[in-house]
Amino acid sequence: MTRTPAKTTAVLTARPGRAAELQALLVGMASHCRAEPGNLRWDIWRDPAESDRFVLDELYVDAAAIEAHRSTPHYRDYQARVPELAERMAWVLEPVDVR
Repeated sequence: MTRTPAKTTAVLTARPGRAAELQALLVGMASHCRAEPGNLRWDIWRDPAESDRFVLDELYVDAAAIEAHRSTPHYRDYQARVPELAERMAWVLEPVDVR
């Protein structure tokens, strides 16, 4: 059985004065997320033009791994805390065959 990789991308823009707290939350999640079965990549990017904007770039072996990620305590904590810290837009993406 072939697994189709799945990617999650989230753009988080910190609320005024909350960028440091948001960054700490995201950095604190990195080791937990990277250790999950099915996680292939989990990176945080910061926009140099707008230092309060962060991008989460995540890659999983398949959509089931994303669902497993969303059931973890660290993800549930993130979901509970992020609304007070940032505006968030997120997408779950699938690859496009370019052959």
